[in-house]
Amino acid sequence: MSAEKTHPYHMVEPSKWPFLGALSSLLIAVGGIWYMKEGPSYLLILGFAMLFYVSYAWWRDVIMEANSGVEHTPVVRHGLRVGMALFIASEVMFFVAFFWAFFHSSMPLLSHVAQEVWPPEGVVPLETWHLPFINTLILLTSGATCTIAHHALKEGNHKKTAFWLGVTVVLGLIFTSTQAYEYAVATFGFEDGIYSSTFYLATGFHGFHVIVGTVFLAVCMFRAMKGHFTPEQHVGFEAAAWYWHFVDVVWLFLFASVYWWGGSNYVHP
Repeated sequence: MSAEKTHPYHMVEPSKWPFLGALSSLLIAVGGIWYMKEGPSYLLILGFAMLFYVSYAWWRDVIMEANSGVEHTPVVRHGLRVGMALFIASEVMFFVAFFWAFFHSSMPLLSHVAQEVWPPEGVVPLETWHLPFINTLILLTSGATCTIAHHALKEGNHKKTAFWLGVTVVLGLIFTSTQAYEYAVATFGFEDGIYSSTFYLATGFHGFHVIVGTVFLAVCMFRAMKGHFTPEQHVGFEAAAWYWHFVDVVWLFLFASVYWWGGSNYVHP
C-alpha cells in the first residue's frame, strides 16, 4: 500500500488524552462531592491538576498537527470551524438557562412564584451606569481590538497581530479585576435570596468564560509571535475570536437585563 496521503481527512493517531481527560473529570466530580461532605480536598486538587495538564498536552499536540502543514487540510479546517460553532451554540443554551431563571423569578407573568417587587425588598442592586457600564465599555473595546488583530493577521502582519492581541488580553484582565471589585463592594451575598443567586450565577459564569477567553487569546498571542498563523490558515485564532465575541454578546444581554432592567425599579439615594 502507498504511504502517500490520498484523502483530505485527518486520521487521528491513538491518544491517551481523551481517557485521562475523562478520568480527571471523574476525580473532580467525586473529589468535589467528597470535599463538600467535609472530606479531604486532595482528590479534588489532583483532578484539577490532571485536567490542566491534559488540556495543555492535548492542545500542544493539536498545535503541532496544525503546524505540520499536512494534517489540517481545508476539509479538516472546515470541520474544526463547525465544531467550534456547535460548541458556542451549546454555550448559548447554557446561558439561556440562567436568563430563564432570572426572568422566571422576576416576572409574575412567567411564574406564580415570581417576586412581586424586583429587586426584592432589602436588596440594593449595583448602580447600572457606574461599574457595570464601565465594564461594558471595556469589554466592547476588547472586541474591537480583537477584530483589529484579526485584520492584521489577514494582512500577514504578525507583529501587529500580537500587539493587538496583547491589548485585548490586558482589557480582559481589567474586566475581570473590575468585576471582582464589583463583587467585593456588593451589598448582597450569594445566599441572600433569589436575586443574588441568579445574579451571581449569571455574571459569575460569564466571568469564568472571560477568564477562559483571555487565556485562549494569550495563547494565540504567543503563537502569533512565533509565526504559527498564516493569512490563509489560522483556525485557532478564529476559534478564539469567535469565542471572545460570543462573550461580548452575552455580556450585552446581561447588562441590559440583569443590571439595567433588573435594577430599574430601585432608586439609589
